[in-house]
Amino acid sequence: MKIALCLCCLLLAACGSSYEGYKFKPYTVRGVTYTPMTPREAVGYVEEGMASHYDESFLVFFPGKTAIGENQYSWSSSAAHKTLPLPCKVRVTNLRNGRSTVVRVNDRGPFIGERNLDVTTGVAKKLGFREAGLCPVRVEVLSVGDGRWRIRK
Repeated sequence: MKIALCLCCLLLAACGSSYEGYKFKPYTVRGVTYTPMTPREAVGYVEEGMASHYDESFLVFFPGKTAIGENQYSWSSSAAHKTLPLPCKVRVTNLRNGRSTVVRVNDRGPFIGERNLDVTTGVAKKLGFREAGLCPVRVEVLSVGDGRWRIRK
């Protein structure tokens, strides 16, 4: 019982954000330089494109780290984007079925093809495209930053 309680406490502590400010400096991946938009440019930004989801079944026991150092779990409502400032909250809408959910963008990617958003398995399930793997989506930025750094639409 004590072990289960300790594990729950560790998981809950890992879910919170400790990142302050914004991350929007240019970066390079596989020889391509990406220049993220500023927080002010991003608030209210809307785009349509293709979303994918990554299989993080191994993250149940070994969480990955995002671009801003947060733990990444398969059940997280989070996503990766190449040019939005980190962190930010976005509404993602599946253009095939109309389902939508709010997710935290806290990582960089996807760096495959013309995809503009990579979501966790939990988000793909909510949006109804887990089995398909890819889905046309609309991404609407609701806010950028956390706490005192937060800028809203």
